[in-house]
Amino acid sequence: MACSSSRVDEAALSITESSLMEHIETLSSDEFMGRGTGTEGEEMTVDYLVSQLKEMGTESGVEDGSYIQSFPLLGQKTKNAKLSITRSPGNSTLNRFNYFDDFVAWPANEAEAVNVQNAELVYVGYGIQAPEENWDDFKGVDVKGKVIVVKNNDPEYDPDLFEGTARLYYGRHTYKFEKAKEMGAIGAVIIHTTPTAGYGWNVVSNSWSRERFYVKSAEGADKGATEFNSWMTYEASKIMFERAGLNLDELLEAADSPDFEPVPLNNTGMTLSLEADYRDIQSKNVIATIEGSDPELKDEYLVLTAHFDHLGITSPIDGDDINNGAEDNAAGVSAVLNLMQAYKSIQPEMKRSVMALLVGAEEVGLLGSQYWGENPTVHPGKVTANINLDGMNVYGETEDVVIVGYGRNTMGDLVRMEADKVGRPVKPDPRPEQGIFYRSDHFNMAKVGIPAIFPNPGTVFVDKPEGWEEVIDSVSAANYHAVNDEVNEYWDLKGAVKDSRLFFKAGFRALNAEELQSWKPGDEFEATRLKMLEDVE
Repeated sequence: MACSSSRVDEAALSITESSLMEHIETLSSDEFMGRGTGTEGEEMTVDYLVSQLKEMGTESGVEDGSYIQSFPLLGQKTKNAKLSITRSPGNSTLNRFNYFDDFVAWPANEAEAVNVQNAELVYVGYGIQAPEENWDDFKGVDVKGKVIVVKNNDPEYDPDLFEGTARLYYGRHTYKFEKAKEMGAIGAVIIHTTPTAGYGWNVVSNSWSRERFYVKSAEGADKGATEFNSWMTYEASKIMFERAGLNLDELLEAADSPDFEPVPLNNTGMTLSLEADYRDIQSKNVIATIEGSDPELKDEYLVLTAHFDHLGITSPIDGDDINNGAEDNAAGVSAVLNLMQAYKSIQPEMKRSVMALLVGAEEVGLLGSQYWGENPTVHPGKVTANINLDGMNVYGETEDVVIVGYGRNTMGDLVRMEADKVGRPVKPDPRPEQGIFYRSDHFNMAKVGIPAIFPNPGTVFVDKPEGWEEVIDSVSAANYHAVNDEVNEYWDLKGAVKDSRLFFKAGFRALNAEELQSWKPGDEFEATRLKMLEDVE
């Protein structure tokens, strides 16, 4: 049965400023203690979400009926890290480097200690293998048992390669480390430069020297041959290359060619020792579903994601130590809850089913969505698309809307179709060089082939004073990951309402479309999507 336009409009109108603010104020209150991963605040948040989803009449998206998908995490902290470049053969020390100032490193296999002696070093350019770009930096060279040294980012010199200056997953540090594991390298070193990273060494050293979090491997799982991952400063890397008689600048430039071949750092080796402390943490995802009405399509899903965690309690600033996370991401969670309530009201006319996947541990590495991607409650080949809501427009109505991932898959086209009806321009990510597509939970959906989009606030405000855009940029920057991310005098939820209604209607299109949504031909996730679809045939 087709749902009339008036019914869809009526359901969309149920999303209001007050219905959004109700959940935002609750979740961002001091009572929830900043919703930190593995804390009492997380437990309270999960209880609240489950109660709200039950109350609106959704079903559990977990087999045991609990609405909760629990997953184990490891907290890891490096200590006593020492790194030196050695002469090979002979193993005499050529240079010693200082942890934090020159390098950061950590175990890649959950080991309590790493002890690598005089390991061979091979520079592999960007370390990319991308068949769709006819690009292979390894050229068949065996790096098993060796340390690969990698240039950060992906090639930017040609607009027809790797989408020009847009940073793809190939340019992310996670890809480099995953590729090292895949190729059997004993370790990986990413050469840091500010232009190729997009941030200074202080960001690397501060981020990677603190406690890091991972989804804990299953008992007996193969953790791979890679023993450590690391970053090294440009200055330290230059010394390392000079010891091998190589010019780092020339080789960084040489990587910008599909004809590049790996370069061994002859007569030099790397010796690295470090220890790590661990602690076990338990985190949770909350999953609810609304079943579609079509007997043949109801086992296919539209997945709505939003992360409910934030930073918890940290060092006090002006007496305030609670990171309330109102914009990031109580607003996104509230939007998903409102969308689910609206879909429930038109459930009989929905052909496919819809799933709310409210994930934990996003702030410590997108780990809740990673766990779901590795342990999906619905096969990815049965998911038509993902809309990820991470930070809503809480500062007023905008003429436009930004979609990170726009143009990459047909889900973005459905948003445009709905936006066209009301004269709203849909714009792509204005800063693709920052790789934002790979920095929120939709990325883990894309990694398993699901066509995913990440809506962002528009940029052209309606009925706001001149210079409002600059004011809001400043407010958002000041509030981001800070104790003052709270509802304040700048908030105006008209924009969040307008956007939520748009995503509701676009999602309804996906639920009732004849075909599943897809990646555009040549996209980096297209091959995985096709494989997932084959798996369920």
